[in-house]
Amino acid sequence: MSEMPSSAAPLARLSSRDADFDARLDALLAWEGVSDAEVQTRVDEIIRAVRREGDLALLDCTRRFDRLDVASMAELTLEAPRLAAAFAGLPDEQREALEAAAGRIEAYHQRQRGESWQYQEADGTVLGQKVTPLDRVGVYVPGGKAAYPSSVLMNVIPARVAGVGEVVMVVPTPDGAVNELVLAAAHVAGVERVFTIGGAQAVAALAYGTESVPRVDKIVGPGNIYVATAKRAVFGQVGIDMIAGPSEILVVSDGGTDPDWLAMDLFSQAEHDEQAQAILISWDRAHLDEVEASISRQLPGMERRTIIEASLGQRGALIEVADEAEALALVNRIAPEHLELSVAEPERLLDGVRHAGAIFMGRYTAEVLGDYCAGPNHVLPTSGTARFSSPLGVYDFQKRSSIIHCTAEGANALGPIASILARGESLTAHARAAENRIKR
Repeated sequence: MSEMPSSAAPLARLSSRDADFDARLDALLAWEGVSDAEVQTRVDEIIRAVRREGDLALLDCTRRFDRLDVASMAELTLEAPRLAAAFAGLPDEQREALEAAAGRIEAYHQRQRGESWQYQEADGTVLGQKVTPLDRVGVYVPGGKAAYPSSVLMNVIPARVAGVGEVVMVVPTPDGAVNELVLAAAHVAGVERVFTIGGAQAVAALAYGTESVPRVDKIVGPGNIYVATAKRAVFGQVGIDMIAGPSEILVVSDGGTDPDWLAMDLFSQAEHDEQAQAILISWDRAHLDEVEASISRQLPGMERRTIIEASLGQRGALIEVADEAEALALVNRIAPEHLELSVAEPERLLDGVRHAGAIFMGRYTAEVLGDYCAGPNHVLPTSGTARFSSPLGVYDFQKRSSIIHCTAEGANALGPIASILARGESLTAHARAAENRIKR
């Protein structure tokens, strides 16, 4: 069996037959990224300052954390012409790639639009649901080294498809570093105003509003631990998409996919950061050996080798299982953000998958295609939350109101039922309000 280079932490090898398998797997999956008391205290202080001082607090935070000497919020505000100029200044191939990706993302999300509906009962009572887009949404986009134009498209386009009236984008520019591709993506997605602020202060500004930054109804988009902690703190004041953990990929292979392909698929998530997780499951031991050898061979040439090594060493694994059924059981236990079914007949396994953020079917469907341009959203539940959560979508930017319109006959029919149940709860005013509409 091949080994990782001596400079790399060994990649864990697990077998479902091992006596300590469950304990080792649980330890591998454990992650909690927003529980640090010191971070929470600092975030709370920043939120209080923004609520109390508004723009002045944002300017102070920008000077302290982004190392920018700014005197007014006008210096931190980019309007539509600046975004259009960023797009116009890109090389042709980047403009075309952004537009192609945006078109595919929009086409996919158009199919998610929820529509209002009603039906009428025999006595004329009308029941239904009214679907309404949110008025204003804030989109947080990482800045500096972690600049992701794809995140702009994935967060803004579903909001636009949903009919959101205004999308406000925030992106930090530490040391004044502006990513033109991010601004160009904002233009393509339809953003009209960007504030170059970040961190907990940007989340607080979106949640509570300042003199310059309008208060929003929901905040979406990825960020570091301070952003995640701030989103959790303001939840209830505004809606949020999710508290996202590190990126994850789980690959199930039947042994027929090129080991070099699979090694690179694992690298593609591991290179995000040291806490990212990349796991391969197979019932073919020789295939796992081949993938391990490929990892050892290809890793020295990777530009982000140090990050990949740390990620694979801390949270990566190659897992041998008895058979396909055991692999599916593990998939549902792990509930991965990204699941690759790299097998000959992925459709046959699909019904057995109950918990996964996105499912990539077959040998040719690399997870990275979903990150950028396939069409489905790449904002996905992490850390096992795919058990109860879904990818970001149009439905996250719409709210639903129930419609109830009773005729006299309908009130007469429903009144006795409501009265009996209300009196059973000792809520006599409830009962009498219903009884008032009953024919005597």
